[in-house]
Amino acid sequence: MEQQRILGLDIGDRRVGVAISDALGTAQPLITMGRSSLKLELKNIGRLIRKHGVTAIVAGNPVFASGDVSPQAMKVQAFAQAIADEFQMPVHLQHEALTSAAAEELLDRRGFPRGPERKAVLDQYAAVVILQDWLDAQ
Repeated sequence: MEQQRILGLDIGDRRVGVAISDALGTAQPLITMGRSSLKLELKNIGRLIRKHGVTAIVAGNPVFASGDVSPQAMKVQAFAQAIADEFQMPVHLQHEALTSAAAEELLDRRGFPRGPERKAVLDQYAAVVILQDWLDAQ
């Protein structure tokens, strides 16, 4: 049976880091998208869904440590719902505590130099951490 392809999203105010699961069920960095209009963002996500045969999406959910919904989590949840409504596919919310720190550590271990390019790649690796955490929990 072929492994399902799942997108992972690290949704921020300026960028969306995107990761994808591979045939072995391992999260891999894919792309960083700039934020603009919801219509354009959905169009770009739709392209990725079609190109990669995506069957589900996992979005990082930045709730407070207490579990209470943060203002950023409210934005993420609204965006996730828009994706689910637009593409009629499951969008899972994954708690994303410390994903940026974990992504920084991954980049350091891979020897990725610090500098302006690192910020966009950092968003992709945060999406990798979010998606891999979800995959590991399944």
